[in-house]
Amino acid sequence: MKPAPHILPSIVFAQFCGTSLWFSGNAVMPGLISDFYLNQNAVAHLTTAVQLGFIVGTLLFAIFAIADRFSPSRVFLVCATTGALFNLAMIWQGNTLSTLLLLRFLTGFFLAGIYPVGMKIAADYFDKGLGRSLGYLVGALVLGTAFPHLLGDVLSSISWQTVMIITSCTAVFGGVLLQLLVPDGPYRKAGSALSFKQLKDIFKDPNFNKAALGYIGHMWELYSFWTLVPAILIIYLKQHPETSLSVSLYSFIIIGAGSIACVAGGYLSQKIGVQKMAKLFLLLSSMCCLIAPLLLSTAYYPVVIVFLVFWGMVVIADSPLFSTLVAQRAAPSVKGTALTMVNCIGFAITIISIQTLVLLQTFIPLMYVLPLLAIGPIFGLLAMRSR
Repeated sequence: MKPAPHILPSIVFAQFCGTSLWFSGNAVMPGLISDFYLNQNAVAHLTTAVQLGFIVGTLLFAIFAIADRFSPSRVFLVCATTGALFNLAMIWQGNTLSTLLLLRFLTGFFLAGIYPVGMKIAADYFDKGLGRSLGYLVGALVLGTAFPHLLGDVLSSISWQTVMIITSCTAVFGGVLLQLLVPDGPYRKAGSALSFKQLKDIFKDPNFNKAALGYIGHMWELYSFWTLVPAILIIYLKQHPETSLSVSLYSFIIIGAGSIACVAGGYLSQKIGVQKMAKLFLLLSSMCCLIAPLLLSTAYYPVVIVFLVFWGMVVIADSPLFSTLVAQRAAPSVKGTALTMVNCIGFAITIISIQTLVLLQTFIPLMYVLPLLAIGPIFGLLAMRSR
């Protein structure tokens, strides 16, 4: 049975609203540094705190099979509301670096009930054409991630606290909307608490493992790139003071452009094949990593912006395709848990990647650290070639 026309737009919009919590701290980092007397390394630590919270959340959600045992829409609402409260708590003037790290960790924890659960809801509705549907869904994640940067530019005359309030309210609105408009899908199969045997069995299928390893390689690059986009622009402006551009606005454009690629990749995957498109995007993003020092050293800023926008597109376009492969190759009764588990491992990789690059750039100029991001997509390509 074909889902009602409002189902996919509702899931997509709710995903956009919920994931606006993800990089809200990064978007207001100058205000956080100024008001709480943080050092410049705080951006890496606060980003890592979110990722670590997400990892712990996805691990616990997987062990207790939350997305398979309970109504996914209700889980989404509870997590969007709770995550928004912890996000909002960052505006308290008594915060210190320790409390800010805790709040970002808890926000990340409840994002585990937003991003992978949103994918689970889509998989419960769309058996055929799942790649296209998840293309829209991950596109919403990308826009949600980039949204705080846009707020930081458009509302540059207002306080950073207002940005946090807006993103928190947006997340709650998305959760309520999903609960009201999207009931449990026709392909949902209720599961039970996960046994460790089931957890082990998830990774017994070689085809499932190929998809999972491809996703993990993709994640090595993705969040490090998103984290470093503002830093790349700031360094470029320092090297070329004659150039004038808004770091917040262009961060939004570069990251947000990925939403277009996710949707386009979803449509192309229906004609070319999901796995072929995923491998193509891995190849393109690895090439961007390797040639970054050359192209970012040019003084002609339109070339730099076009390159970064293209990179912002291909770095994320394979994400919904890998999620599609994981969902299609997992047993129906543990589909939500499989998606959550692979997310958990992928985000664990992002912590290693982010911290490694931040450490290396204290010794090596950032532009020459960027090629190390190619390790991930190259690993993914090799894993998908293995028999």
